[in-house]
Amino acid sequence: MITAGHEDPLVIDGKKLSSRFFLGTGRFPSPAVLQMALHASGAEVITFAVRRVNLASVEDDSILQHMTDRELVFLPNTSGASNAEEAIRIARLAKAAGLGNWIKVEISANPRTLLPDPIETLRATEQLAKENFVVLPYTSDDPILCKRLEEAGASAVMPGGAPIGSGLGILNPYNIGLIVEDAKVPIIVDAGIGSAVDVVRAMELGADGILVNTPVAKANDPVAMARAMRLAVEAGRLSYQAGRIPQRRYASASSVHEGISMPMAAVAAASQEGSH
Repeated sequence: MITAGHEDPLVIDGKKLSSRFFLGTGRFPSPAVLQMALHASGAEVITFAVRRVNLASVEDDSILQHMTDRELVFLPNTSGASNAEEAIRIARLAKAAGLGNWIKVEISANPRTLLPDPIETLRATEQLAKENFVVLPYTSDDPILCKRLEEAGASAVMPGGAPIGSGLGILNPYNIGLIVEDAKVPIIVDAGIGSAVDVVRAMELGADGILVNTPVAKANDPVAMARAMRLAVEAGRLSYQAGRIPQRRYASASSVHEGISMPMAAVAAASQEGSH
C-alpha cells in the first residue's frame, strides 16, 4: 500500500536523500531570495558552476558562505567545459578545493544550443568514474547514450527534457520513458523544465528526480515556484507509484450498467415494439 509520507528515499552511490528535487543556484535576484527558495524547495542537493566559485577560499565564497547552516550535498558542475579534458580538470580542482567528490559533467560544444556533447561527455564520465568520483552526467534524451553512460560508471544519469533554460518542458516523453525503463541507476531529468506541470510529467514518466534552476530563479516569485515544484515532485512520484489508468479512445463509464434503469427513449422504443 502506497501512502502519502511513506519513506521513499532516493539513493545515489549509497547516499540516501529524502528529497528528489535538486536545485541550481545561479541567476537568483539575490542571495536572500536563493536562501528562501532553497528552504521552500526542501532540496538537499545543490549544483553550481565551479567556475563561479572562489576555489582559493571556498569557505568565504559568495555562493557557498550562505549554505553553511544547512546539511547539503554539493554537486559542482563543469559548465563552460568544451571537451572531456577540461571537464576532468574542473572536477579535480573542485575535489581538491574541498567541494567533495560529486560532480555533474556538463560539456557543451555549441554556445547557442548548449546541447551536451555526447562523445566528450562519455569520455569524461568514464575517466572520472575510474577516479572514484560520483558522476552525474548531463546528457541528451538518447536512450542508448544514457545506457552507455551508466555502463561507463555514472552513479546517476541526467537527460535533458529540452535545451537548458528553454522552458519547453518534456519534448520527448517517449524517450524519457525508455531511458527510465532500461536504467539501473537513478534518472534525474535536468534542463528544459518550465513549470510545475513539466515536473509532474517527468516524475509520472518514472524519473527518480528533477534538477531545475532557471524556472525557479527567474520566476516572478522564486520562493513560491520552488514550493510549487517541490509539491509537484512529490505528487508526480506518488502518482507514478500509484499507477495511472490506461488511456482509452472512447468513454468508459465509472458505474456498472447493472441496476441502472433504461433511458426514457429506450423504454418508449421497447413499449412500441411490445404493442405490435
